[in-house]
Order: sequence, then C-alpha cells, then structure tokens
Amino acid sequence: MSLIRIIVSAIYVVAQVFLARPSLVEGRQARNLLLGQTSGHHHGTQDASLSDSYNNNSDLPRFAEEIQNVTVSVGRDALLACVVDNLRHYKVAWVRVDTQTILSIHQNVITQNPRITLSYNDHRSWYLHIKEVQEVDRGWYMCQVNTDPMKSRQGYVQVVVPPSIITKETSTDMVVREASNVTLTCKATGYPEPYVMWRREDGKNINYNGESVNVVDGEVLHIVKISRLHMGAYLCIASNGVPPSVSKRVSLRVQFPPMLSIPNQLEGAYIGQDVTLECHTEAYPNSINYWTTERGDMIVSGNSVSGDKYEAVATDSGYNKYMMLKIRNVGPKDFGSYKCVAQNSLGGTDGVIKLDEIPAPSTTSTTQPPYYATSAHKNGRNSNKKSRQRPIDYEVEEWRNPDFAR
Repeated sequence: MSLIRIIVSAIYVVAQVFLARPSLVEGRQARNLLLGQTSGHHHGTQDASLSDSYNNNSDLPRFAEEIQNVTVSVGRDALLACVVDNLRHYKVAWVRVDTQTILSIHQNVITQNPRITLSYNDHRSWYLHIKEVQEVDRGWYMCQVNTDPMKSRQGYVQVVVPPSIITKETSTDMVVREASNVTLTCKATGYPEPYVMWRREDGKNINYNGESVNVVDGEVLHIVKISRLHMGAYLCIASNGVPPSVSKRVSLRVQFPPMLSIPNQLEGAYIGQDVTLECHTEAYPNSINYWTTERGDMIVSGNSVSGDKYEAVATDSGYNKYMMLKIRNVGPKDFGSYKCVAQNSLGGTDGVIKLDEIPAPSTTSTTQPPYYATSAHKNGRNSNKKSRQRPIDYEVEEWRNPDFAR
C-alpha cells in the first residue's frame, strides 16, 4: 500500500498540470475524485460517507477484463490493453510500478520515453504501446482509474532475448598433441539463461570420461588424454526457447607421428603378371608418403623407359592415408623387398613388403578326355581309328585292364 500511495501522490502532482477540468465536487474532495486517493489524514464523516457511497455505487467504473501479461522478444513491439466499462468522467492512468514512473494520464503521455505511446478507443479501451522493446522495459505496468478508493489492474511485460555466443569467452580452433588434456569453453548470453551443449559436427559420438556420448551438456567440454579419434569439428550450441538457436564451430586437431600397417607383408607374383602392394598410414600433420626399392631408390610413377612400370597412388581420408604401388609386367629384377615410408614434422616410420616369384599357372588343360572304344584287332590296321563315338562299357573295361579276359 505504501508503494501505491507514493505512485498516486506523484500522479497527483502531474495531474494538476495536465488535467484541469470542471469538477462537480470542490476542494479536497475534487482532488480525491481525480486521483482516487485521499491525503492520508482524517477529514470527518463527510469524506467517509462519500467514500462509502462510491464503493456501493454500481455506476462506478469497473475493469471489463484482466490485463494480459505480454511476452515479447527484444527489439519487437509490446501492447498492454486496459478495458474499463462505465468510465464516464473518470480518468485512466498508466504507471510503471517498479520505477514509480507515470507514463500517461488519460489522453496525455507523460513520460519522456519516445518509445512509449498511447491509444484509446470509445472511451473504454486504453492501450499502452512500447516500441522496440528493450530489456529495461521488463516489469509490471499498472492501469489506474481515479475512483475513491483508486481501482487498478496490473500486467507484466516479459522481455525475452534470443541466445548469443560471447566470442571472446569461447574457444577457437585448437591444435594439440595426442595424450594431452584439452578444455573447450563456450559462453552464451540471453534471457532466459541459455542452455549450452557440445556435439560433433559429423554426428559421431564423443569418447567422454570413458563413455561414448552424442552430446555433452554444459559450457565446458573437458577431454582427458585426447586421442586422434577426438579429432574433428565440434559445435557449441546455445538455446533458450527463443528462436533462433545459435552455434559456434571449433576445429580440434590432434598431432601425432606417423604410424603404418601392412595388410600383406608377403606377396607372390609370376613373370609377366601385374601385382599391387598396399600400405596404410596415419599421421597429423599430414605425412609425406613414398615407396623405395630394396636398394633404397625412390619409386616414381612412370620412371620406366618402355612405359609406366610403376603406378604409385596415395588416397587421403582425414588423418588416414592409403598407399598403393602397382607393378606392371613383373620381371625377374622386380622380385625382392619394397618399403613404404611416411614422414611428418613429428617423426617417421616405414614398413617392408617382400615380393616373391611363384610358378606361372599351367596353360595345359587338366580336363580328362572321354574314353573311346578301340579295335581289339591286333593287325594294327584299325588300331588308331575310333570305331564309334559312344563308349562300350565292356570294351573300355577290357582296355583299362588287359588281364580281365584271363
């Protein structure tokens, strides 16, 4: 009640300037009717009886509905509506409750805030407009009618602010050594306070504190003993229910010396064959990869006078590299050891693949021809001729085992 008395007292001072009007009641009673507030002192039974008659009078103004609370995003416009029935000669005022600021009295805007305007309709609906709402506009607003006692309704303006990431307090792209500890931080502002989470840009799970998780909640992403599997782009996402949500991309690179694996350390080929050797490496920064012969000579694609003897291909996929060496038309001098080599600023490694000679596959058919009956004559005249195309069982049996007739 003390707050209301202070507010209404302030209204009284301004009203004397802006609301000069004929009054049916003279003296102190006129001021009370204008502002809906007595001076706080006793003025006899006449004032009391007058107040009672106003309270019991059904012809006094009454609020047709409650003032609806408003939620608005910063930068947009807000509208508060105060609807009063049977207003007659009474006045309506808008007051900012928390700052005790008079905004308007009846048809006059009092505040010096240029973003606040007033509109009204049929002497019944009184609208308070707040343009380009700022966070300072958040709070309670009161609509008053200067009855005695004063009547009022309040509405709340909730100003929400979409999230925004604080760049200077958020981690940037990082390059770290494998097995070190890494902390990524993301700070965001907004109202309500934003919810912040981390996830990988590629959608893969994060190995976090021994668990495989898709999302890490909170402003801080702390990874202990980081590995190459953590390498990639991470998204810090901030949201608070006020669109749009925002994100910040942080690239995380993990340095480690080259490592390699060889699917087959021993390969076989025959003279004239084409053969392919394979070698897989991992490294960051990206490694320089090449092949050497057993003598240590570097192999370069197309270094044969008669044609491309070798074809060396390397395919990158992140920190992985797939090496392939194709040797065409293998000759006797091509047998021996081949070495795949990978080097970066942190070190180097190599692996050996041995190419051995194997017998060439036979070109003779291994399919046994069908048996044919031969002549049993001993004169030899028809001994090399086929008597018929279809074999005869007993003659074939006799041919397989000459002792059968004995």
